[in-house]
Amino acid sequence: MAIDYTKRPPAGGGAPAGGGGGVNLGKVTLTKSAPSVSLTKRGATGGELRVNLNWNARPASASGGGFLKRMAAAAQGGIDLDLGCLYEFTDGSKGVVQALGNAFASRNPVGPPIITLDGDDRSGTNTAGENLRIDLSRVAEIRRILVFAFIYEGVPNWAAADGVVTMHPAGGAPIEVRLDESDPRAPMCAIALLTNAGNDLTVNREVRYVHGGQDLLDREYGWGMEWGRGRK
Repeated sequence: MAIDYTKRPPAGGGAPAGGGGGVNLGKVTLTKSAPSVSLTKRGATGGELRVNLNWNARPASASGGGFLKRMAAAAQGGIDLDLGCLYEFTDGSKGVVQALGNAFASRNPVGPPIITLDGDDRSGTNTAGENLRIDLSRVAEIRRILVFAFIYEGVPNWAAADGVVTMHPAGGAPIEVRLDESDPRAPMCAIALLTNAGNDLTVNREVRYVHGGQDLLDREYGWGMEWGRGRK
């Protein structure tokens, strides 16, 4: 029997969604009412933090319904949703990790990259999604990391794409941020901000939509980098 991997189960493995910010079947879900969690206080700052993005690539069904509905679905086509991040390290270096421009790793003056992106899932059907990998054994070198998603191709139908980002620390429960708000005018969404302040690494839910590309996201968060056109 074939399995349609573009259709993910609802949050909590089919169980009813819990209250805001609570632990649901081992997951911590960040919400508007409970937007932050400390990785340091949870003892989750060692090893690798895997940040996973999954979404529905073809939210509009081309089968069923009337002729106009099928035509609209065909015209919409698929969604190519990309995962990436802006980073700033304590030595002052800044950059972006994303598929666009083949920037698959952070640039570090010393040692291997702290942040890597494992690939570019253009179909949305890869069960592993897209993953950023952050080396938290070097947390002292991290000042802040802004995780974002960008619709590279397709209509910005965030509501139907049903995107979810899950952070998997080396120890402790996964941390989930659902893109449960939408803005059809915005191709960019800032999802979560990791900030290291006073030796406390925290994750804050953003889910903030940006009406532009990475350069506008940069200005919104005061990163201060120069941008040019990129391709993939």
